[in-house]
Amino acid sequence: MIDLLITDTVISGDERRMDVGISSGKIAFVTPCGERKTEASRVVQGKGGLLLPGLVEPHIHLEKAYLLDSMDREAESLQDAIQITSKLKSSFTKEDMYRRSLVVIREAIRNGVTHMRCHAEVDPVLGLRAVESALRLKQSLKHQLDLQVVAFPQEGVFKSPGTAGLMEEAIRMGADVIGGITYQDADLREHLDFAFALAGKYGKPLDFHADFSVDSNDRAVVEIARRTIAAGLQGHVAAGHVTSLGSLPAHEALAIGELLCLAGISVITLPMTDLFLNGREGPEGHHRGLTPVKLLQDCGVNVAIGVNNVRNPFTPFGKTDPIEVAWLLAITSYMGGKRDALILTNMLTHNAAQALGIEN
Repeated sequence: MIDLLITDTVISGDERRMDVGISSGKIAFVTPCGERKTEASRVVQGKGGLLLPGLVEPHIHLEKAYLLDSMDREAESLQDAIQITSKLKSSFTKEDMYRRSLVVIREAIRNGVTHMRCHAEVDPVLGLRAVESALRLKQSLKHQLDLQVVAFPQEGVFKSPGTAGLMEEAIRMGADVIGGITYQDADLREHLDFAFALAGKYGKPLDFHADFSVDSNDRAVVEIARRTIAAGLQGHVAAGHVTSLGSLPAHEALAIGELLCLAGISVITLPMTDLFLNGREGPEGHHRGLTPVKLLQDCGVNVAIGVNNVRNPFTPFGKTDPIEVAWLLAITSYMGGKRDALILTNMLTHNAAQALGIEN
């Protein structure tokens, strides 16, 4: 006898109806529907539904979720959103951050998320309180969700003096990933020098907020890719947003896509925030405001989907539902075909797991 039998389900990529047996928390067998007669303590009727692994949320901000009621104005640009949030951070407490973060995570779990990477802000205003809150959540919820914590310098490393030391202390405290942001510090090389040196010192992966604009001149991800190759960190670096690529001529974007593939960099598209904040300047409708998902995939780049923000200046709507975000990407990236549906579900599961270095 097995513990659980899921009958009449469709496995991703295969239209045949299958039965799945689970014993001691692991898949024991997958067979054509009705072929294997097995007794089970519990039976779930799949009714032809799609059976997926747990969803992976690869890029989210917990401690600054649900801030709408505290805002005194609405954000009309990326820098506006950063400034509004920066002002609000002085009022954040450990318990307040933990409470709002917990709402986000519980909603994610209800929507099928089993793994998550959060970017916890590190700066002289918050100090290490956001990291402490995230690490507390990681421990208290470990039986429900695997949480990776990124030490993230939202205000810049050198633009906000004192952040460099706090970043290193966050890693010593237990943060899993070193974060970076290419559009906050004035000197990109100095910023990347710091991030890659810290990664080398502590043997940690890197996750950047990069090229969040529709300016075709923003190409920090190219330098990130070159440094990744030089450091031998292929497969250990991710970049969120990368929306400026969508403003490049196709042949230029293609060359960068091939470089990103060579560097093993995972690109995380964040359509809710990217579409809300991008493309406000310049001719109306001129820019889509998204990274070129299909082009990158054609280049062999691993592309995943992230929720990013929930009801704050960066994204004043939504909930922690990766499938909802995939639906939005399907519409805005013209991914409405049957094959696209499979690609999108892979972006929420296998691709996102690869971006986070999750094996098996």
